[in-house]
Amino acid sequence: MRIAIIDPFAGISGDMTLGALVDAGLEQSWLESLPARVGLAHVGVRIKKVTRCSVCATKIDFLIPPQDGDHDHRHGHTINGLLERVAHADVSDTTKRKATQAFELLGQAEGSVHGVAPQEVHLHEVGAADALLDIVGAIEGFERLGIDAVYNLPVTLGNGWVSVAHGALPVPAPASLILLAGVPIRSAGPVTGEAVTPTGAVLLKVLSDGPPSDGWRVSSIGWGAGSRDPSEYPNALRLILGEQSPEAGVVEIMATNIDDLSPEYVESLRQAVLDAGALDCQVWPTHGKKGRMSMHFEALVRSGETDIVSNALFAHSTSAGVRIWPAVRRTLVREAVEVEPRPGFRVLVKVRYGPRGSRIKAEFDDVQRAAEQLGEPAIDIARDAETLAQSVLVRRQDALDLSD
Repeated sequence: MRIAIIDPFAGISGDMTLGALVDAGLEQSWLESLPARVGLAHVGVRIKKVTRCSVCATKIDFLIPPQDGDHDHRHGHTINGLLERVAHADVSDTTKRKATQAFELLGQAEGSVHGVAPQEVHLHEVGAADALLDIVGAIEGFERLGIDAVYNLPVTLGNGWVSVAHGALPVPAPASLILLAGVPIRSAGPVTGEAVTPTGAVLLKVLSDGPPSDGWRVSSIGWGAGSRDPSEYPNALRLILGEQSPEAGVVEIMATNIDDLSPEYVESLRQAVLDAGALDCQVWPTHGKKGRMSMHFEALVRSGETDIVSNALFAHSTSAGVRIWPAVRRTLVREAVEVEPRPGFRVLVKVRYGPRGSRIKAEFDDVQRAAEQLGEPAIDIARDAETLAQSVLVRRQDALDLSD
């Protein structure tokens, strides 16, 4: 499962989020096509690399013609008008649904601050065109990256005051604070001034599922630059892309003793439990009450999935109950490399990285399948597959060394 973790250590805004997405690997042409797809074909896009406190980041600016800028920024558009643009935008239904939710929340927050109905809110501070492009673009960006779940670390609020059309307001702006209800906050931090814009706050609200759980690995990082460039800290949003690791982190152990199941059904029970989602399971003989021989069955299960696995265990065994307790599992970093030791026969080779280097092992089922069809010893095919996998790892490392 591909995940994204938003790290708003210096706050968050819409343009910082878009910059981080492009910096993390989204093609620039996607963002350049966005204005036309939301009905703002006259708006240009400027994408450039900048540094923020020596950190290289991507800065995004939307170039709004003066007459349109005056209209959008001074007079604004109502939430209803922006919702209509979202409904007609050339984006997926998923993006439309989340963007609609974002503008409805933004309207409710701004409306409660200014004492007007949500649908009548005019986006004076954020700017209608900017808000539309930031919100639709950020939501679509995560979808285009193939992200299955978005999480966030605590958000820095900033401190001091921010100037608005009718005077000065304390940081964070009232609408931003309303939208951040339920979001983890980092009160300390070096940011002076507004760190979280209403657009950034509402993106956290509709995109993030909260703090990340244990058991994930980093695959890449993107940095989205803010407009200010203070010397004390990098004014940027850090976006961490990674993969959820099902074999790492907090797990639960499920165990039962069975003394009235024929041993010939043990393998079908084990397979049923694995098919239900167990990470691993083991069976060993033991002695039960009254001197009866019995089997101790133990399964390793992801946290939160014990109901599904226990139902499979009850359905495929004679057990009347299970014991469940939590455990912390530490594992080595691992990956899989696919090779072709014989023409037309592909074998998956597992690679584990330990403190003394990597260890490789060919997947037995793939090796056995090839051996049966070719009439060759399985051990020969496994050895050749592992040799090929080692060559792949060496070539990859050589390429990385050259790039450095």
